Amino acid sequence: MRAGRGMVSVAAGVVLLALATVGYTLPPPFDPAPLNVDPIFQNLPVQPAAETRPVSANGQFSVENITVDAGDTTLGATVRAPLSPGRHPALVFVQGAGPGLRDEFTTQAEWLARAGIVTLVYDKRTVRYDFRSRDFELLADDALRVLSRLRLRADVDPARTGLWGVSEGSWVAPIAAARSRDVGFTVLVSAPNVSPLRQVTWALGEQLDRLHAPAGTRELLVRAMSAVHMNFLRYDGMPALRRTRAPVLALYGTGDPSIPFVESSKALTGALAEGGNLDYTIRYLKGADHGMRLHGGPFAPGYLETLANWVTGLPETARPAVHIAGATPVQRYEASEVPAAPWYAGGAVLGMTLCLAAVGYVVGPVAEMVLRLRGRQLPGETGARIWPPVRRRFRRMAWTGAGLLVSVVALITMLVLFSVNQAGAWPAVLAGWLVIRMLAVLMLLQEVTAVAAVVSGLREGWQPSRPQWTAVIGVLGGTGLLLVAAAYYDLFSFPW
Repeated sequence: MRAGRGMVSVAAGVVLLALATVGYTLPPPFDPAPLNVDPIFQNLPVQPAAETRPVSANGQFSVENITVDAGDTTLGATVRAPLSPGRHPALVFVQGAGPGLRDEFTTQAEWLARAGIVTLVYDKRTVRYDFRSRDFELLADDALRVLSRLRLRADVDPARTGLWGVSEGSWVAPIAAARSRDVGFTVLVSAPNVSPLRQVTWALGEQLDRLHAPAGTRELLVRAMSAVHMNFLRYDGMPALRRTRAPVLALYGTGDPSIPFVESSKALTGALAEGGNLDYTIRYLKGADHGMRLHGGPFAPGYLETLANWVTGLPETARPAVHIAGATPVQRYEASEVPAAPWYAGGAVLGMTLCLAAVGYVVGPVAEMVLRLRGRQLPGETGARIWPPVRRRFRRMAWTGAGLLVSVVALITMLVLFSVNQAGAWPAVLAGWLVIRMLAVLMLLQEVTAVAAVVSGLREGWQPSRPQWTAVIGVLGGTGLLLVAAAYYDLFSFPW
């Protein structure tokens, strides 16, 4: 028995090394390079004082709820308009990713209305928009429909009516601005200007660094993301920006872990220059997060004032003396494109692997149940004492495989939520990663010891019945598939 345990240990070590090698050698490789920062971003000029001068936001305003026909759906909206006489500048809030309820921007909309700007916030469509499928062209159509409705008001100045887009909305607003001259200006808040996949990958990597997460978590996420196929992840926003002719105000926060803001600014200025548009203003606000707030609380100093002064000052404010100013941003790594997964690591193959593993775990008991339901007696076998412990091993292997899958999904979900909410919960990330690695190694040991037990039983004269053979092949084969998948997702690589 000691020699047997020694051989099993050696076999487990060899298999572990083989699986670790799989993780090291298979593509896609991903190693973002340090960003070579343009000298212009290393010492930005201070934002002009006129842009942040105090704004009187004490005026009275009216509130009107309306609906806008968007073709295949109806969009609810709220208009807040100053009660002071005359025509006023106006803007439409184009929301970021998610359900996009209009209440999200109530504070900003009311403040701007008190400052003399008509605002409209609308509920994002739920028809033909979901987690996996997003049509930015369709969302731009919605924004233009809402803007057209706003321009009909007698208290709105049509020449100073524009769009305000945040995050995902900053991919939508330029499409609308490029299509219609009705868009008199565009405000881009936390605009990635790189593909959604590059932005999300960079954001997750930045957050993992802040969480002091193990290096393997990055490989796990990158390989998982490379297998995801969504129609919008590789969207290129540069063509729309090149066709944008209206003035642009872009606002970034130096405390935003979700946007590669230096590359985003360079992409924006490059696209506008190619299109011949020099009417742009880029401002970096110290400490502001993705929503222009300080740690999710109050708005960053100067944000609302900059926005209001720029909009009410148009067209004079369209082309500032200094295009880029504010707090100095620090971006350490490039926002690299995630390589597409090879065919054997695509979503379809991964789904098939998981299905085959699940079938392997249940096919033995199902085969035995079918025989009993047919009223047939299970054939006797020699060495009947061997099967019960082998069957217990198989049950533990099935639970371990299920636990590993649940743990991986839970960790990925947790990392995504931490990135969005900017929560510094590194102990939870570390604990989750350790659980996954331990379950992966446990599954490997269970596979090796189960194979050893089956081989030993056969040598002792065990003659399994057909359902038992089905269970042996199904469980060992299913676990083997899971081990190969775990190896691809770097769960066996060193260091931990």
